[in-house]
Amino acid sequence: MSSRPKPSVTRDRLLLATAQLLHESPGKPVSTRAICERAGVQAPTLYHHFGSKQGLLDAVVNYGFTQYVQAGAPGDAGDGDTGGDPVARIRQGWDDHVRYGLDHPSFYVLLYGRIEPGIPCTLTSRAEAMLLGLLTAVAREGRLRVTPAEAARQIAAANVGVTLSLIARPDGDADLGTSHQVREALIGALVVDASVPPDKGAAPTVRTLAVALSAALDDGTAVLSAGEVTMLREWLRRLAADQSPSA
Repeated sequence: MSSRPKPSVTRDRLLLATAQLLHESPGKPVSTRAICERAGVQAPTLYHHFGSKQGLLDAVVNYGFTQYVQAGAPGDAGDGDTGGDPVARIRQGWDDHVRYGLDHPSFYVLLYGRIEPGIPCTLTSRAEAMLLGLLTAVAREGRLRVTPAEAARQIAAANVGVTLSLIARPDGDADLGTSHQVREALIGALVVDASVPPDKGAAPTVRTLAVALSAALDDGTAVLSAGEVTMLREWLRRLAADQSPSA
């Protein structure tokens, strides 16, 4: 008498079957029937493990994006020749993000194409935290023109938009030159002298120094009270947002 498959094995078969079908039919819906036939199970088994077809799709996307993040996105310190320069690692992270989307279009569209208004995507939070950490390092060098949080929002929005745009193009027409141009335009607008090492860049401005000091305050200070720190942060925020030529 053959024994029943372990629950974990059956669950993995469903995940694998769904991932294979998504990969084979990018941009096209995958039916519950096709998934069950590929996995060799009945529909009730799918619902038992995932609650619904959407629950299964969410689990597959979660797994796929987790692999991307665990690989070091964005801009793992060990990738390429980026060294310790956070700007170089941000560039690498941008390129890795676009490449992931082009290599896994079905996963990517499921991840970013079903965003609900006012609800942040929990699956991408780790990658976004890594990007914010790199931008905070840039800010502490006095090279960031806006706050790390604002820079992270702009980079993430542009990176996702470019990737979706490239995915939507006809087969074989994903011109990475567009991605590189948008990347450099944005980094150039956010980072002071992004093309040169920090020790050879232009003199810092009031705005970049305000951003740098605000980022450094995250480490805490025993000299100022909590109220004084709050007041200082507000002053620094206003200085960082100053768009006047003298800033």
